[in-house]
Amino acid sequence: MAQSAIFKHSVKYIFTKKLTNFSNCLRNGHVFRHLSSKSTKTKTASSVYGAMKIFDRNAKMLQKERAAQREDYHLAEYIKEEIGWRTADRVFDVKRTFKNAVELGAGRGYVSRHFLPDSVEKVTLCDTSQTHLDKAIIGDGVKYEKVIMDEENLEFPEDSVDLLVSSLALHWVNDLPGCFDRIMRCLKPDGVFLASVFGGGTLLELRQALQLAEAERCGGVAPHISPFTQPQDVGGLLTAAGFTLQTVDVDALRVWFPSAWHVMRDVRALGEGNAALSRPPHLPRSLQFAAAAVYDLMYGKDFPERGSRGVPATFQIINWVGWKPHPSQPAPRAPGSAQRSLRDLAATPATSATAATSATATTQYNIMNASNK
Repeated sequence: MAQSAIFKHSVKYIFTKKLTNFSNCLRNGHVFRHLSSKSTKTKTASSVYGAMKIFDRNAKMLQKERAAQREDYHLAEYIKEEIGWRTADRVFDVKRTFKNAVELGAGRGYVSRHFLPDSVEKVTLCDTSQTHLDKAIIGDGVKYEKVIMDEENLEFPEDSVDLLVSSLALHWVNDLPGCFDRIMRCLKPDGVFLASVFGGGTLLELRQALQLAEAERCGGVAPHISPFTQPQDVGGLLTAAGFTLQTVDVDALRVWFPSAWHVMRDVRALGEGNAALSRPPHLPRSLQFAAAAVYDLMYGKDFPERGSRGVPATFQIINWVGWKPHPSQPAPRAPGSAQRSLRDLAATPATSATAATSATATTQYNIMNASNK
Protein backbone atom coordinates (compact mmCIF):
# COMPACT_ATOMS: atom_id res chain seq x y z
CA MET A 1 0.00 0.00 0.00
CA ALA A 2 2.82 2.35 0.77
CA GLN A 3 4.40 1.69 -2.63
CA SER A 4 1.06 2.32 -4.37
CA ALA A 5 0.63 5.63 -2.57
CA ILE A 6 4.16 6.70 -3.50
CA PHE A 7 3.52 5.78 -7.17
CA LYS A 8 0.28 7.78 -7.28
CA HIS A 9 1.98 10.77 -5.68
CA SER A 10 4.82 10.61 -8.24
CA VAL A 11 2.42 10.47 -11.20
CA LYS A 12 0.44 13.41 -9.82
CA TYR A 13 3.64 15.42 -9.35
CA ILE A 14 4.89 14.73 -12.91
CA PHE A 15 1.52 15.56 -14.48
CA THR A 16 1.27 18.81 -12.47
CA LYS A 17 4.83 19.77 -13.45
CA LYS A 18 4.17 19.18 -17.17
CA LEU A 19 0.91 21.12 -17.01
CA THR A 20 2.68 24.05 -15.33
CA ASN A 21 5.42 24.06 -18.00
CA PHE A 22 2.80 23.94 -20.76
CA SER A 23 0.95 26.89 -19.19
CA ASN A 24 4.17 28.89 -19.05
CA CYS A 25 4.79 28.11 -22.73
CA LEU A 26 1.31 29.32 -23.59
CA ARG A 27 1.85 32.48 -21.55
CA ASN A 28 5.14 33.23 -23.27
CA GLY A 29 3.78 32.42 -26.73
CA HIS A 30 6.27 29.64 -27.52
CA VAL A 31 3.60 27.16 -28.61
CA PHE A 32 1.82 29.69 -30.80
CA ARG A 33 5.04 30.67 -32.52
CA HIS A 34 5.81 26.99 -33.18
CA LEU A 35 2.37 26.35 -34.64
CA SER A 36 2.41 29.51 -36.77
CA SER A 37 5.83 28.66 -38.19
CA LYS A 38 4.46 25.32 -39.41
CA SER A 39 1.30 26.82 -40.90
CA THR A 40 3.18 29.54 -42.82
CA LYS A 41 5.80 27.22 -44.32
CA THR A 42 6.10 27.95 -48.05
CA LYS A 43 5.26 25.10 -50.39
CA THR A 44 7.92 24.38 -53.03
CA ALA A 45 8.39 21.83 -55.78
CA SER A 46 11.27 20.28 -53.81
CA SER A 47 8.96 19.70 -50.84
CA VAL A 48 6.49 17.83 -53.07
CA TYR A 49 8.81 16.01 -55.49
CA GLY A 50 12.11 14.42 -54.55
CA ALA A 51 15.26 14.82 -56.62
CA MET A 52 16.38 11.72 -58.54
CA LYS A 53 19.91 10.90 -59.62
CA ILE A 54 19.31 9.66 -63.16
CA PHE A 55 21.85 11.37 -65.41
CA ASP A 56 25.64 11.59 -65.38
CA ARG A 57 26.09 15.35 -65.60
CA ASN A 58 29.84 15.14 -66.21
CA ALA A 59 29.30 12.80 -69.16
CA LYS A 60 26.64 15.14 -70.56
CA MET A 61 28.95 18.17 -70.31
CA LEU A 62 31.66 16.26 -72.19
CA GLN A 63 29.17 15.19 -74.87
CA LYS A 64 28.01 18.77 -75.40
CA GLU A 65 31.56 20.13 -75.57
CA ARG A 66 32.67 17.49 -78.06
CA ALA A 67 29.61 18.13 -80.21
CA ALA A 68 30.24 21.88 -80.16
CA GLN A 69 33.79 21.36 -81.44
CA ARG A 70 32.64 19.36 -84.49
CA GLU A 71 33.01 21.19 -87.79
CA ASP A 72 29.77 19.70 -89.13
CA TYR A 73 27.74 20.44 -85.99
CA HIS A 74 25.55 22.96 -87.81
CA LEU A 75 24.30 20.19 -90.14
CA ALA A 76 22.62 18.34 -87.24
CA GLU A 77 21.12 21.22 -85.25
CA TYR A 78 17.95 21.61 -87.35
CA ILE A 79 15.71 20.39 -84.49
CA LYS A 80 17.19 22.88 -82.03
CA GLU A 81 16.92 25.71 -84.56
CA GLU A 82 13.26 24.95 -85.26
CA ILE A 83 12.24 24.66 -81.59
CA GLY A 84 14.32 27.73 -80.72
CA TRP A 85 12.39 29.75 -83.27
CA ARG A 86 9.06 28.46 -81.98
CA THR A 87 10.04 29.33 -78.42
CA ALA A 88 11.07 32.85 -79.45
CA ASP A 89 7.75 33.25 -81.28
CA ARG A 90 5.94 32.53 -78.02
CA VAL A 91 7.96 35.29 -76.39
CA PHE A 92 6.79 37.71 -79.09
CA ASP A 93 3.20 36.90 -78.16
CA VAL A 94 3.78 38.61 -74.81
CA LYS A 95 3.25 42.29 -75.56
CA ARG A 96 5.93 43.55 -73.24
CA THR A 97 9.56 44.66 -73.37
CA PHE A 98 11.69 42.50 -71.08
CA LYS A 99 14.62 44.45 -69.65
CA ASN A 100 16.54 41.45 -68.28
CA ALA A 101 16.13 38.01 -69.86
CA VAL A 102 18.00 34.73 -69.38
CA GLU A 103 18.37 31.82 -71.81
CA LEU A 104 19.21 28.72 -69.79
CA GLY A 105 21.06 25.97 -71.64
CA ALA A 106 21.48 28.40 -74.51
CA GLY A 107 23.82 26.34 -76.69
CA ARG A 108 24.44 28.50 -79.76
CA GLY A 109 21.68 30.93 -78.78
CA TYR A 110 18.78 29.14 -80.47
CA VAL A 111 16.23 31.47 -78.86
CA SER A 112 18.31 34.63 -78.35
CA ARG A 113 19.23 34.86 -82.03
CA HIS A 114 15.60 35.75 -82.80
CA PHE A 115 15.18 38.44 -80.12
CA LEU A 116 14.55 42.05 -81.13
CA PRO A 117 15.33 45.16 -79.04
CA ASP A 118 11.64 46.08 -78.75
CA SER A 119 10.99 42.67 -77.16
CA VAL A 120 14.15 42.00 -75.10
CA GLU A 121 16.64 44.70 -74.12
CA LYS A 122 19.30 42.43 -72.57
CA VAL A 123 19.76 38.65 -72.46
CA THR A 124 22.19 36.50 -70.46
CA LEU A 125 23.17 33.26 -72.20
CA CYS A 126 24.00 30.38 -69.81
CA ASP A 127 25.51 27.05 -70.81
CA THR A 128 28.04 24.48 -69.60
CA SER A 129 29.98 24.54 -72.90
CA GLN A 130 32.29 27.46 -73.52
CA THR A 131 32.60 26.52 -77.20
CA HIS A 132 28.83 26.74 -77.62
CA LEU A 133 28.75 30.18 -76.01
CA ASP A 134 31.63 31.40 -78.19
CA LYS A 135 29.62 30.42 -81.29
CA ALA A 136 26.29 31.75 -79.99
CA ILE A 137 24.31 34.17 -82.16
CA ILE A 138 22.34 37.07 -80.65
CA GLY A 139 19.75 39.28 -82.33
CA ASP A 140 20.88 42.64 -83.68
CA GLY A 141 20.65 45.48 -81.20
CA VAL A 142 20.13 43.23 -78.16
CA LYS A 143 22.59 43.60 -75.29
CA TYR A 144 23.99 40.28 -74.13
CA GLU A 145 26.23 38.53 -71.63
CA LYS A 146 27.61 34.98 -71.74
CA VAL A 147 28.04 32.99 -68.53
CA ILE A 148 29.23 29.43 -67.86
CA MET A 149 26.49 27.99 -65.64
CA ASP A 150 25.06 24.55 -64.97
CA GLU A 151 21.29 24.26 -65.29
CA GLU A 152 21.23 22.35 -62.00
CA ASN A 153 22.99 25.19 -60.13
CA LEU A 154 21.19 28.28 -61.33
CA GLU A 155 22.53 31.36 -59.53
CA PHE A 156 20.82 34.70 -60.02
CA PRO A 157 19.78 37.28 -57.40
CA GLU A 158 16.25 37.00 -56.11
CA ASP A 159 13.62 38.97 -58.08
CA SER A 160 16.14 40.00 -60.76
CA VAL A 161 14.95 38.37 -64.01
CA ASP A 162 11.95 39.42 -66.12
CA LEU A 163 12.01 36.46 -68.53
CA LEU A 164 13.66 33.04 -68.37
CA VAL A 165 13.60 30.88 -71.49
CA SER A 166 15.06 27.46 -72.16
CA SER A 167 14.91 25.38 -75.33
CA LEU A 168 15.66 21.64 -75.27
CA ALA A 169 18.04 21.73 -72.30
CA LEU A 170 16.19 20.96 -69.05
CA HIS A 171 15.49 17.30 -69.89
CA TRP A 172 19.04 16.48 -68.70
CA VAL A 173 18.55 17.99 -65.22
CA ASN A 174 18.47 15.58 -62.27
CA ASP A 175 16.97 17.93 -59.68
CA LEU A 176 14.17 19.34 -61.81
CA PRO A 177 12.00 20.36 -58.79
CA GLY A 178 14.92 22.31 -57.33
CA CYS A 179 15.55 23.91 -60.72
CA PHE A 180 11.93 25.11 -60.90
CA ASP A 181 12.18 26.51 -57.36
CA ARG A 182 15.36 28.45 -58.17
CA ILE A 183 13.78 29.83 -61.33
CA MET A 184 10.78 30.97 -59.30
CA ARG A 185 13.04 32.77 -56.82
CA CYS A 186 15.11 34.61 -59.43
CA LEU A 187 12.07 35.82 -61.41
CA LYS A 188 10.54 39.19 -60.63
CA PRO A 189 6.85 39.28 -59.67
CA ASP A 190 4.84 38.81 -62.88
CA GLY A 191 7.96 37.36 -64.54
CA VAL A 192 7.66 34.67 -67.22
CA PHE A 193 9.14 31.17 -67.34
CA LEU A 194 8.90 29.84 -70.91
CA ALA A 195 10.61 26.62 -71.94
CA SER A 196 10.50 23.42 -74.00
CA VAL A 197 11.99 19.95 -73.52
CA PHE A 198 11.96 16.59 -75.29
CA GLY A 199 9.00 14.47 -74.13
CA GLY A 200 8.57 10.76 -73.52
CA GLY A 201 7.54 10.04 -77.13
CA THR A 202 10.90 11.19 -78.52
CA LEU A 203 12.77 8.62 -80.67
CA LEU A 204 10.06 6.07 -79.98
CA GLU A 205 10.86 4.19 -83.21
CA LEU A 206 14.56 3.87 -82.38
CA ARG A 207 13.78 2.80 -78.83
CA GLN A 208 11.47 0.00 -80.01
CA ALA A 209 13.93 -1.20 -82.66
CA LEU A 210 16.77 -1.40 -80.12
CA GLN A 211 14.61 -3.24 -77.59
CA LEU A 212 13.38 -5.83 -80.10
CA ALA A 213 16.85 -6.42 -81.51
CA GLU A 214 18.46 -6.74 -78.08
CA ALA A 215 15.72 -9.01 -76.73
CA GLU A 216 16.21 -11.34 -79.70
CA ARG A 217 20.02 -11.40 -79.52
CA CYS A 218 20.74 -10.99 -75.80
CA GLY A 219 17.57 -12.23 -74.11
CA GLY A 220 16.98 -8.89 -72.33
CA VAL A 221 16.93 -5.14 -72.74
CA ALA A 222 19.12 -2.27 -71.47
CA PRO A 223 18.33 1.48 -71.43
CA HIS A 224 20.11 2.70 -74.56
CA ILE A 225 17.98 5.88 -74.76
CA SER A 226 17.70 8.23 -71.79
CA PRO A 227 14.30 8.60 -70.10
CA PHE A 228 12.28 11.75 -70.75
CA THR A 229 9.67 13.61 -68.73
CA GLN A 230 5.91 13.54 -69.34
CA PRO A 231 3.53 16.50 -69.88
CA GLN A 232 1.60 15.80 -66.66
CA ASP A 233 4.86 15.89 -64.70
CA VAL A 234 5.64 19.37 -66.02
CA GLY A 235 2.20 20.63 -65.00
CA GLY A 236 2.67 19.20 -61.51
CA LEU A 237 6.08 20.84 -61.13
CA LEU A 238 4.75 24.24 -62.24
CA THR A 239 1.91 24.02 -59.72
CA ALA A 240 4.15 22.85 -56.87
CA ALA A 241 6.69 25.62 -57.56
CA GLY A 242 3.91 28.23 -57.34
CA PHE A 243 3.60 29.35 -60.97
CA THR A 244 0.28 30.79 -62.09
CA LEU A 245 -1.49 31.13 -65.46
CA GLN A 246 0.15 27.90 -66.62
CA THR A 247 -0.03 26.56 -70.15
CA VAL A 248 1.40 23.18 -71.16
CA ASP A 249 1.10 21.83 -74.70
CA VAL A 250 2.76 19.10 -76.76
CA ASP A 251 4.06 19.15 -80.33
CA ALA A 252 5.34 16.25 -82.40
CA LEU A 253 7.88 16.62 -85.20
CA ARG A 254 8.51 13.74 -87.59
CA VAL A 255 11.79 13.87 -89.51
CA TRP A 256 12.67 11.40 -92.26
CA PHE A 257 16.16 9.92 -92.52
CA PRO A 258 17.75 7.61 -95.10
CA SER A 259 18.33 4.93 -92.42
CA ALA A 260 18.59 4.28 -88.70
CA TRP A 261 22.34 4.92 -88.96
CA HIS A 262 21.64 8.53 -89.90
CA VAL A 263 19.27 8.91 -86.93
CA MET A 264 21.90 7.73 -84.45
CA ARG A 265 24.60 9.82 -86.13
CA ASP A 266 22.64 13.07 -85.83
CA VAL A 267 21.65 12.35 -82.21
CA ARG A 268 25.32 11.91 -81.28
CA ALA A 269 26.35 14.95 -83.33
CA LEU A 270 23.93 17.10 -81.30
CA GLY A 271 25.44 15.94 -78.02
CA GLU A 272 22.12 14.27 -77.16
CA GLY A 273 23.53 10.79 -76.65
CA ASN A 274 22.54 8.61 -73.72
CA ALA A 275 23.80 10.02 -70.40
CA ALA A 276 21.85 7.87 -67.92
CA LEU A 277 23.86 6.47 -65.03
CA SER A 278 22.48 3.00 -65.79
CA ARG A 279 23.51 3.06 -69.45
CA PRO A 280 25.58 0.15 -70.78
CA PRO A 281 29.27 0.89 -71.48
CA HIS A 282 28.90 0.44 -75.24
CA LEU A 283 26.47 -0.61 -77.96
CA PRO A 284 27.83 -3.66 -79.87
CA ARG A 285 28.15 -3.25 -83.61
CA SER A 286 26.15 -6.41 -84.27
CA LEU A 287 23.28 -5.04 -82.20
CA GLN A 288 23.35 -1.79 -84.16
CA PHE A 289 23.03 -3.71 -87.45
CA ALA A 290 20.13 -5.75 -86.06
CA ALA A 291 18.37 -2.63 -84.76
CA ALA A 292 18.80 -0.85 -88.10
CA ALA A 293 17.22 -3.82 -89.89
CA VAL A 294 14.27 -3.92 -87.45
CA TYR A 295 13.87 -0.15 -87.75
CA ASP A 296 13.65 -0.33 -91.55
CA LEU A 297 11.33 -3.34 -91.48
CA MET A 298 8.86 -1.74 -89.05
CA TYR A 299 8.90 1.90 -90.17
CA GLY A 300 10.67 2.06 -93.53
CA LYS A 301 8.84 3.59 -96.50
CA ASP A 302 9.59 3.81 -100.22
CA PHE A 303 9.44 7.14 -102.04
CA PRO A 304 9.03 6.25 -105.74
CA GLU A 305 9.00 9.90 -106.84
CA ARG A 306 12.47 10.30 -105.32
CA GLY A 307 13.71 6.81 -106.03
CA SER A 308 14.72 6.35 -102.39
CA ARG A 309 13.66 4.79 -99.09
CA GLY A 310 13.60 6.35 -95.63
CA VAL A 311 12.65 5.86 -91.98
CA PRO A 312 10.91 8.38 -89.67
CA ALA A 313 12.08 9.66 -86.28
CA THR A 314 9.56 11.32 -83.97
CA PHE A 315 10.54 14.15 -81.63
CA GLN A 316 7.93 14.98 -78.99
CA ILE A 317 8.26 18.53 -77.67
CA ILE A 318 6.69 19.67 -74.38
CA ASN A 319 6.19 23.44 -74.24
CA TRP A 320 5.06 25.40 -71.21
CA VAL A 321 4.56 28.91 -69.86
CA GLY A 322 4.34 29.86 -66.18
CA TRP A 323 4.10 33.24 -64.47
CA LYS A 324 5.34 34.30 -61.06
CA PRO A 325 2.36 35.52 -59.00
CA HIS A 326 1.49 39.21 -58.97
CA PRO A 327 -1.61 41.09 -57.73
CA SER A 328 -2.32 42.44 -61.23
CA GLN A 329 -2.86 38.94 -62.67
CA PRO A 330 -6.42 37.65 -63.15
CA ALA A 331 -7.47 35.32 -60.36
CA PRO A 332 -10.48 33.05 -59.79
CA ARG A 333 -13.28 34.28 -57.54
CA ALA A 334 -13.37 33.07 -53.96
CA PRO A 335 -15.42 29.91 -53.32
CA GLY A 336 -18.99 30.73 -52.37
CA SER A 337 -19.01 34.16 -54.03
CA ALA A 338 -21.37 33.10 -56.86
CA GLN A 339 -24.69 34.95 -56.97
CA ARG A 340 -26.67 32.21 -58.73
CA SER A 341 -26.63 28.44 -58.74
CA LEU A 342 -26.19 26.32 -61.88
CA ARG A 343 -29.49 24.58 -61.13
CA ASP A 344 -31.23 27.92 -61.77
CA LEU A 345 -30.17 27.85 -65.43
CA ALA A 346 -32.91 25.35 -66.28
CA ALA A 347 -35.52 27.80 -65.05
CA THR A 348 -33.97 30.81 -66.81
CA PRO A 349 -36.20 32.13 -69.66
CA ALA A 350 -34.77 32.13 -73.16
CA THR A 351 -32.90 35.24 -74.20
CA SER A 352 -34.19 37.53 -76.90
CA ALA A 353 -31.63 36.17 -79.38
CA THR A 354 -32.71 32.58 -78.70
CA ALA A 355 -36.35 33.54 -78.95
CA ALA A 356 -35.74 35.34 -82.25
CA THR A 357 -33.89 32.32 -83.63
CA SER A 358 -36.75 30.02 -82.62
CA ALA A 359 -39.32 32.36 -84.22
CA THR A 360 -37.30 32.49 -87.46
CA ALA A 361 -37.03 28.71 -87.57
CA THR A 362 -40.80 28.37 -87.00
CA THR A 363 -41.55 30.87 -89.80
CA GLN A 364 -39.28 29.03 -92.25
CA TYR A 365 -40.93 25.73 -91.35
CA ASN A 366 -44.41 27.16 -92.03
CA ILE A 367 -43.32 28.62 -95.38
CA MET A 368 -41.86 25.26 -96.47
CA ASN A 369 -45.08 23.46 -95.52
CA ALA A 370 -47.15 25.99 -97.45
CA SER A 371 -44.98 25.59 -100.57
CA ASN A 372 -45.21 21.80 -100.38
CA LYS A 373 -49.01 21.99 -100.33
